[in-house]
Amino acid sequence: MLLQIQDGTLSAGTQVVLSHFDFEIRGNEKIAVVGKNGCGKTTLLRLLAGELSLDRDDKSASAGIRTTRRLTIGLLSQQAFSDVSETVEEELLKTCPCPDKWDREQFTWEQEYDRIFTGFGFQKEDKKKKLSQFSGGEQTKIAMIRLLLTQPDILLLDEPTNHLDVETVEWLESYLKQYSHAAVIVSHDRFFLDRTADTIYEFDHQKLVRYAGNYSSYKKQRAKNLVIQEKAYRQQQEEIQRLEELIERFKHKPKKAAFARSRKKILERMPKIEKPSVGEAHLFTGALDPEIRSAKWVLEAEHLKIGYENKALLELSLRIRRGQKIGIIGPNGAGKSTFLKTAAGLLPPVDGTCSLGLNVLLGYFDQQTASLTSDLSVANHFHQLFPALTEKEVRQTLGAFLFSGKHASQKVSTLSGGEKSRLVLAELLQSRPNFLVLDEPTNHMDIPAKETLESAFRAYTGTLLFVSHDRYFIRQVAESLLIFDEQSVFYYPFGYEHYLERKEKESGQDMSACIRAEEQALISGLQSVPLPERHRLREPDTERAYEDWQLRLALEPVEALQAELEQHWNTYDEYLSWSDPEAALAWTCQEEALRLKYTEYCLTWYEKWEEFHPQSS
Repeated sequence: MLLQIQDGTLSAGTQVVLSHFDFEIRGNEKIAVVGKNGCGKTTLLRLLAGELSLDRDDKSASAGIRTTRRLTIGLLSQQAFSDVSETVEEELLKTCPCPDKWDREQFTWEQEYDRIFTGFGFQKEDKKKKLSQFSGGEQTKIAMIRLLLTQPDILLLDEPTNHLDVETVEWLESYLKQYSHAAVIVSHDRFFLDRTADTIYEFDHQKLVRYAGNYSSYKKQRAKNLVIQEKAYRQQQEEIQRLEELIERFKHKPKKAAFARSRKKILERMPKIEKPSVGEAHLFTGALDPEIRSAKWVLEAEHLKIGYENKALLELSLRIRRGQKIGIIGPNGAGKSTFLKTAAGLLPPVDGTCSLGLNVLLGYFDQQTASLTSDLSVANHFHQLFPALTEKEVRQTLGAFLFSGKHASQKVSTLSGGEKSRLVLAELLQSRPNFLVLDEPTNHMDIPAKETLESAFRAYTGTLLFVSHDRYFIRQVAESLLIFDEQSVFYYPFGYEHYLERKEKESGQDMSACIRAEEQALISGLQSVPLPERHRLREPDTERAYEDWQLRLALEPVEALQAELEQHWNTYDEYLSWSDPEAALAWTCQEEALRLKYTEYCLTWYEKWEEFHPQSS
């Protein structure tokens, strides 16, 4: 046990943040602390760092913090550097444990220093630059590098993914997985928590509740616990009502007065079950249907060159089918937002064609469209846009997007950036377009707001094309990906999780080249036929090529596991199965696990096959 807090109470000023809470850090576990904005997550980190102390509580003699001896704790401070006139190398060398530059220990340290420094996206020659030459975000990254180089026993990270691009975040994820000490992380990046944390602490009614597993596991456990707590709460409320009725019925009857008093004592001593907090997020259960159905092909782009002022960024050919939900990923400046503007008709193509299909009703969102300045209340503003709705319907719709009660009465101009974005997206969905084009829809939103939108877009039955840097949001919503990479674009027909698995498997290879080779049948079919004749002559063959490609990708894990099963069967030894029962049992358990996984992969392939052959199922 590295650190343990028992029955502690923590305040920030006059406000109690945590009351009589327990917290512990074991071994090298990676802990994520989650909760609403302003609940006290950063305050807890400051307590662990020794910047704050627990409240004095004379009622509990056991309250306090226990740690192992010589424990080192590192927290990234808000003020990165006091002196920015030094070079990066001069500042970072201060963390080196050995001052002798010829010592082997310093040589090993410098290797680690170079690895971390380049991992954060810097070049080796940047070490010679002064700190003042870097931006505020870059200085924060250098401060984090300095912290990582100290290798503390407990690493405290407060929103570590801020100011980091996706590649650097992925590198940090890999680094933390291999980090040999403990870490406590506060972050709104749910995908980052999924890939780094193995323990979750949740702020809940001034207490900390511990969950084993990553963020997704915590969400499932919490949902189960809420169901159990809701049932227990309801049963207790029924019991309380029954006891109160008995007390009221018999308290004035002399022969039953003792009975009534005993029920009253039972009621008073009963430990009360808190009413479960279901969280702020709203989950859509029904379908969100567009007003009208679009044609089969929603958008078609042929040799489309996108850019500004006749300067092309890249070229692509693409068709989007009705009902697809496509997430767009890629580095900054690759042309993702430019493509969305071109697809929405807000920016003319540099060359080539880009056209919408028949009966397409477009809904477009970017950060500019979310710049609302109305002095009306949220409810009045929404009602003005949709006058056919009753006041009750307006309130219900806004409540589904977390504008309930007093929030609906708030002036639009006073809303935060994330709240304005949420309101505009609610307006878009209420207008019921059949093709949504969204540029960073979850920017500046907290986790409940993101979860609400994820639920809404999963329920949406129209076509969705969006850009986002929120990897968890992409994983939850996108069914396929459009990947912008080095002045080129390629399509990936599966979700983000599948893409990452394949990316890791093909590490060191040009993934885009592999994917392009696989989709060549599809692309060549599109490009070899003149546009006027394409639909008449080549669409069935192209469709078949596309289906075959997806089915082949889904079949890969089936074939791999089949080979693993065959290899496992080859290890079976009938003699040893009789002479060593434990070994035989282990072999059988492993075979069962492989069979279950094989069945799961087969079902995944079959679901994909059913998607293309619905009439046969």
